[in-house]
Amino acid sequence: MRKVLVLVEGQTEEKFVKEVLNPHLNNYGKYLIPTLVNTKIVKSGPNFKGGIISYTQVRRDLMRLLGDTSALRVTTMFDLYGLPGEFPGRQDAPAAPYDKVQYIENAFRQDIDHPKFLVNLTLHEFEGLLFTKPAEIARALYDPGKEPELTQIRASFKTPEEINDNPKTAPSKRLKDIFPMYNKPFYGMVISKRIGLHALCAECPHFHQWVSRLENLQ
Repeated sequence: MRKVLVLVEGQTEEKFVKEVLNPHLNNYGKYLIPTLVNTKIVKSGPNFKGGIISYTQVRRDLMRLLGDTSALRVTTMFDLYGLPGEFPGRQDAPAAPYDKVQYIENAFRQDIDHPKFLVNLTLHEFEGLLFTKPAEIARALYDPGKEPELTQIRASFKTPEEINDNPKTAPSKRLKDIFPMYNKPFYGMVISKRIGLHALCAECPHFHQWVSRLENLQ
């Protein structure tokens, strides 16, 4: 088994790496270890973890993980939506979703400039992946009657990943509007497990590309 370190932005991504990605990647001879971004480092007591406040914190944590010579690779799982403005490529990225994520990932990769770094950003955010199966969202949130509304949202975009990143219409905002009870760490995991990794990869090409690269690491 070869170790792959994954810098993640929150508890949901941490659990997703441990409970969904890792069992699959074990079949390919890799085991993934997620690490939450440090939002604040203190001299005494535990550091504050989770959420991306600045690119400085991301870069600092990545360079620390890249110093682990026993790791095969270091990768990331951050939402493209809500990235800080100073993130490499953020200000001048093109508007088209897949062009945008590729542009920002390339700028991110160039800034880190390390052979063990495998760049990845989630387009546009974790909740977009959940729209792979609207029915599972509705069932997990105890309201199957909302499935048509969710299906209509999904049908408005070519892929779940393309559901846009406007502050009012990002996938997470849409879910909160339809289901005020939606809680990302809990329901995000419940829904993603019900959907399954195979279906997520089949519907979400950018996400699938990342998983494939992890599978094929040498």
